[in-house]
Amino acid sequence: MSNDKAQMMEKCQMSNFKAQNRKSSNVKAQSSNIPYLFDICHLDFDIYLTFVIWILTFVILASLSSCATTKVEEEMIWPLPPDEPRIKFIRSIYSSSDIEQRSFGKSITEFVVGEEPVARMIKPYAVHADKDGRILVADAGWRKVLVFDVKNGKFSILGEGGPGILAKPMGVTTDSHGRIYVTDTLQDRGVVYDHDGNFLFGIGERGRFLQPVGIALNENLKRIYVVDTQKHNISVFSMDDGRFLSEIGKRGMSNGEFNFPTNIAIDKDGNLCVMDTFNFRVQILDADGKFLSKFGSVGTAFGSFSKPKGIGIDSEGHIYVTDAAFSNVQIFDKNGQLLLFFGEFGNKNGQMWLAAGMHIDENDTIYVADQYNKRIDIFQYLGEKYKKKQEEAKAIGMKKVEAKVEAEKKGEDAVKAGTPDQDKINKKGAGN
Repeated sequence: MSNDKAQMMEKCQMSNFKAQNRKSSNVKAQSSNIPYLFDICHLDFDIYLTFVIWILTFVILASLSSCATTKVEEEMIWPLPPDEPRIKFIRSIYSSSDIEQRSFGKSITEFVVGEEPVARMIKPYAVHADKDGRILVADAGWRKVLVFDVKNGKFSILGEGGPGILAKPMGVTTDSHGRIYVTDTLQDRGVVYDHDGNFLFGIGERGRFLQPVGIALNENLKRIYVVDTQKHNISVFSMDDGRFLSEIGKRGMSNGEFNFPTNIAIDKDGNLCVMDTFNFRVQILDADGKFLSKFGSVGTAFGSFSKPKGIGIDSEGHIYVTDAAFSNVQIFDKNGQLLLFFGEFGNKNGQMWLAAGMHIDENDTIYVADQYNKRIDIFQYLGEKYKKKQEEAKAIGMKKVEAKVEAEKKGEDAVKAGTPDQDKINKKGAGN
């Protein structure tokens, strides 16, 4: 009997214990509803914060890794030491990504959603740099003119629609007002735009051209010169409205005659330097087309031509000629004497593959359309103008340093002037 009583007492105790536990659990569950919701929010915030930190860490590490693994390119100059260098390789531009500015936020966005499409060159033929430093490329593959605004880090395309639409641009230049002049060999016309790419007027009535390629301007005479490869001549138009003025030359081998000419450059005296491609020579004419001189011959020797294409003139009057067969640029004086050549076949820095059009800007920076490498190669002529600018930049830098030192000295003097004399402080303290 005593055992039964003990068992009953034990069952009652167990029942009370379970009941208390259930009650405690219910109270705990009810009291934890709000903290439970807070935990969920807190967990979401933690995940978000972790995700952001992870992205930032990845971008920073990627940047550091890129900096650590970037190989420092050796300076490329021509000629080699101990001769004084005359030409220096600067860089190559392949696509819009080479000039567009990238912010930290943009890097994160591209990492999360993917990179934006990149506009890569396909078959650049002609190149020109305007007074604002924009590089304009007539790309036969794109069938448009690609505009690389290096200073502002922006990219745009010219000739996409409207009356100024382009089909196969092969020549491009600009004037001092920023207007853009383009030749189109498929449409057999020239097109003129304002600085922002708005159509202004066309050049060449129907039948005027067969294959317009090279184009150059004489702003003093307000003339546009267009080289027609198939007509073997040069057409002259007014810069004011594109009105036809005259023609220069015809097919032939005599002085002032051409055989599939391609490109043209104008020197500081207004003389025309014409790339007479299949006569394998450069012809120099005055502004009205009168023959002055010529140089060049077919061959593989230094100073000869095999497939000459582009032509340019630096501030000292040197004449540059690109040769697609040699994959280089040869430099001549005005008498046709070879001075130097740079470049060779290949796809590395300073090398070329089917060099085409070229341009030399007011700062003696050289731009070469490197067709099969699908890029623009940029070089610098280290002439008197370049040296002068370097000296001016150095002088400005020295002045800035001197001004900074002087400002620091004045600041120190001002601090000293505003500090009480310690001896006076000591005497005053002793008197008290």
